[in-house]
Amino acid sequence: MLNLALLFSLSLAATTLGQQVGNYTSESHPKLTWQTCTGGGSCSSNSGGSVTIDSNWRWTHITGNYTNCYTGNTWNTSICTDGATCASKCAVEGANYASTYGISTSGNALTLKFVTKGENTNIGSRVYLMASDTKYQMFNVLNKEFTFDVDVSQLPCGLNGALYFVQMDEDGGMAKNSGNKAGAKYGTGYCDSQCPRDIKYINGEANVQGWNPSPNDTNAGQGQYGACCAEMDIWEANSISAAYTPHPCKTTNEGGLQRCTGQECNTPDRYGGLCDPDGCDFNSYRMGDRTYYGKGLTVDTSKKFTVVTQFITDNNSTTGTLIEIRRLYVQDGKVIPNSKTNFPGLLDAFDSVTPKFCDDGKKAFGDHPSFQNQGGLAQMGRSLGKGHVLVLSIWDDHTANMLWLDSSYPTDADANKPGIARGTCATDSGKPPDVESNNGNSQVIFSNIKFGDIGSTYSGTPITLPQAPLPPGYNPPTGGNPTTTTTATTTTTQGPTPTVPNTPGATQTKYGQCGGVGYSGPTQCAAGTTCTAINQFYSQCM
Repeated sequence: MLNLALLFSLSLAATTLGQQVGNYTSESHPKLTWQTCTGGGSCSSNSGGSVTIDSNWRWTHITGNYTNCYTGNTWNTSICTDGATCASKCAVEGANYASTYGISTSGNALTLKFVTKGENTNIGSRVYLMASDTKYQMFNVLNKEFTFDVDVSQLPCGLNGALYFVQMDEDGGMAKNSGNKAGAKYGTGYCDSQCPRDIKYINGEANVQGWNPSPNDTNAGQGQYGACCAEMDIWEANSISAAYTPHPCKTTNEGGLQRCTGQECNTPDRYGGLCDPDGCDFNSYRMGDRTYYGKGLTVDTSKKFTVVTQFITDNNSTTGTLIEIRRLYVQDGKVIPNSKTNFPGLLDAFDSVTPKFCDDGKKAFGDHPSFQNQGGLAQMGRSLGKGHVLVLSIWDDHTANMLWLDSSYPTDADANKPGIARGTCATDSGKPPDVESNNGNSQVIFSNIKFGDIGSTYSGTPITLPQAPLPPGYNPPTGGNPTTTTTATTTTTQGPTPTVPNTPGATQTKYGQCGGVGYSGPTQCAAGTTCTAINQFYSQCM
């Protein structure tokens, strides 16, 4: 995510060595069912799933009494004289999910409300999918697809209903850090590619040293330390714009959590730290298709739809090198292929995130090559192969008002320049005081999460997109494409990229695609494998 969610500190009630656990409110995780799918479209329910709220939102107080260790955006320095002492004296409390945070579940659906007013006012939330009461659910998405339904109809300009993966520890850091007694059960161990410094507890210690309260956020501040790790943004969106973005990091364990300080945290040089803060984003509006995503458009954000993301490796296995991240949608029974970049003469018609898309796009838009400098898609794949935690959140943006997602950004640049316009929101929109007061009833609903083999998590009738009109103000350059000399191959069906050329009599390798609607590659499988229909769109050599 390009910025962090608002933090919330309770000043009501709510217990010892290390980051402690309170005993005033019992912790009961809201249940959330999700599914695992295999070839042939057979899906099994994971009924033991649940979510936990991040520890940053929880009330933190002296163990055994009601005195706050953190109030508003400030630590109680009479108690928290240093990080280790603070963690040994202070506890994080259990959560009243619905009444305090506006978080509720029903079957396979999770609702996150933006503003919730009780004894105090809560802004936004961030939750994690659990495998058990004490461990996060871990995902290796390589050579797999991840699918979910989402309703963003009540998310206006300035808000973000996000679903993404980060390389957190399965137990929230308990095993590695003796000072952490709360663990995954209480939502500890968060990190992302922004190397956030507003995290209250990192590696089992309070982030007290050098803490500065935010000048424009009454709930947040920044400490000396940050929490860096690789991040795969499956979904950052509101009803106006959407993006999916890989963010690699060169931290320990191929992108795992590393506590940073100083320049490691990308401060003061945004691009001089451990992680890629910008990522390689695919935002349909930014890529030049202004008719694709939004209310009443091809992907109609006035009603629920399905988002499918596929992670393609070079050898069609969970241990291969990540070479492509594909996106498609399903709505009203129709399978909608991803939009294509629409700047002819400047960029090829890409419809997925590949190394070439990232290289050409960064050059064409004049973006910093931090994605490539941090190892690009291959490094992102190495991180994903280590296992990631699923994060779901709703938030507003105190740094850039979410303009990087849904408006023209930077605001002083020419909106007709390719890559600047990202959505239809005004450049003066998205200010948190305005959004919080005028759109407090906003919410996002995530539901029907599925994870499994390529082609196994969805069905529908594929459609072909019409050619989108050129973006207003864009005049194709003469003399050919300055960034590339080949035409990108696009697809409206799913499945691994064939590893054998499409020539007469060619044989497809094990696990390669061998059939399906719109497929024109090899149909004969290697010895010992059979072309097996997964669904009408995809058959695989198995």
